[in-house]
Amino acid sequence: MAQRVTPLVAGNWKMNLLRRDAVALACDLVTRLQTGSAPGCDLLVCPPAVMLHAVAEALAGSPVALGAQDCHTEVSGAHTGDISAAMLADAGCSHVIVGHSERRADHGEDDALVREKARAAHEQGMRAIICVGETLEQRDAGNTIQVVEAQLNGSLPLEAAAANTVIAYEPVWAIGTGRTPTAADVAEVHARIRDVLVKRLPDGETVRILYGGSVNPGNAPELMTVENVNGGLIGGASLKADDFWAIARACPG
Repeated sequence: MAQRVTPLVAGNWKMNLLRRDAVALACDLVTRLQTGSAPGCDLLVCPPAVMLHAVAEALAGSPVALGAQDCHTEVSGAHTGDISAAMLADAGCSHVIVGHSERRADHGEDDALVREKARAAHEQGMRAIICVGETLEQRDAGNTIQVVEAQLNGSLPLEAAAANTVIAYEPVWAIGTGRTPTAADVAEVHARIRDVLVKRLPDGETVRILYGGSVNPGNAPELMTVENVNGGLIGGASLKADDFWAIARACPG
């Protein structure tokens, strides 16, 4: 059984919200922490890059961490439209998502590029949230474990450790569809991810492994208590403070 680690519930806001609503959402979460009992997990929000500064101001002084949704591999240079890990750290980010399935599919990112992005985040003192997950076709072919294991091994930098790396398992077919694998399916994949981490890293037993893919207040109590699930990477439900808070409260304290 995995050692006890503090869960992390991270909100990936994707390409949603404008500044006013983003700040209001961040302020709502801060107010809940100040006026109610805190959930038994760490909280993180990852807004679109253009809102990082405004959301950082709204979160100032609170325990809610700020993250970004992607970064470039280089510190600076002629990369129009890209944002470096150094810029994100300078904006107040402590985490950055890399290798999300939407980046892999929409922008052709492979494991080698994801690994270099994670390394760039590490070099700037940030935690990389490395995403892995299979498509519906791969699942139906019975290749879930092989695909996830290959992605994980290919995306992990050599310097990865519990202090600078989080893994997020997001079955591609479950993201935003309302479909989720069974608790047993999630347990199987997370157990294999844990096995890889233990073999690869000296402290692999304490690296946080998040589950993502249509997590909502209804299924969170079951999913967040599955063995080796150390929180969630939440998409649509993170855009509503009530839903995000309910998922956070579902984490075992």
